[in-house]
Amino acid sequence: QILHDAFEVKAAGNPLSQLVAGRSVHAPFPTIGGFTKIPDAAQTKPIIEELKKIRPRVVALINRFTERPLTFVNPSNYIAIVNDTQFSYLDGVLKDAHGTVGVESDYRKHLEHVALPYSHASAYTYEGDTYRVGALARINLSKHSLHPQTKKDAAEALTLFPSDDIFDNNLAQAIEILHSIDESIDLLTTTTFVPEKPKPYTPRDAEGLGVIEAPRGTLFHRMTITADGTVKEGEVIVPTGQNQLMIELDIKRFVQANLTLSKDVLEMRIEQLIRAYDPCMSCASHFLEVKWKES
Repeated sequence: QILHDAFEVKAAGNPLSQLVAGRSVHAPFPTIGGFTKIPDAAQTKPIIEELKKIRPRVVALINRFTERPLTFVNPSNYIAIVNDTQFSYLDGVLKDAHGTVGVESDYRKHLEHVALPYSHASAYTYEGDTYRVGALARINLSKHSLHPQTKKDAAEALTLFPSDDIFDNNLAQAIEILHSIDESIDLLTTTTFVPEKPKPYTPRDAEGLGVIEAPRGTLFHRMTITADGTVKEGEVIVPTGQNQLMIELDIKRFVQANLTLSKDVLEMRIEQLIRAYDPCMSCASHFLEVKWKES
């Protein structure tokens, strides 16, 4: 039943993405200066009903994760966009667990790329130390600004935060899904969408910088573009790269603390720990090869 609930929650989100963006992935509607297509009232009504219908299942998933079927505590710092008035994935200021505010344009003064001699993966430190990004970071830093109905129905779960248990990232994701449902119902119920043409633009030599909260965590995106539209230089710092060093540190400490487990169980537990960070599907499927050396 848990599996079916999870699939149905996922299925309920797809029409919302299609309504706003045109597809559930690789959206065609967003364009420079706006959107090529605006939702209409006839499209929003069935989606509102579907979101209301699926909401109790999300609450059930939150309750399931609140039981903490898996747990592993390893303290770290956290980074996320924080908005004190409204839980947002787009608007706010960069903060860490100590309250430090980072200016978007200065992100390279705080983040340092770390070359891993044994891997092609990118890794990063913040102020020279490891940190986590993602739902766990966002709920740790911004649970106070969640939708009021979310805070009411997830009250017990929210008492577990701030948390240093990486498996609470799954719980944090479930809470964020409930918040997104509540926020979406409000927006679709109270907003009249009016067709409007995208704002015109003139290509020029410029540098653009964006920082948002992607589902997996804080995403940094910088592009240098010439007047003819050529991308001269670009940098994308993805969430999994920022979590890379903490993932490795977690594995090291987890293995050291659980050497009494059988090989099969220990490998499975390592896989569960890594997947708690929500890496991409290919990474979540092909990330682990354990080489045993016994003395």
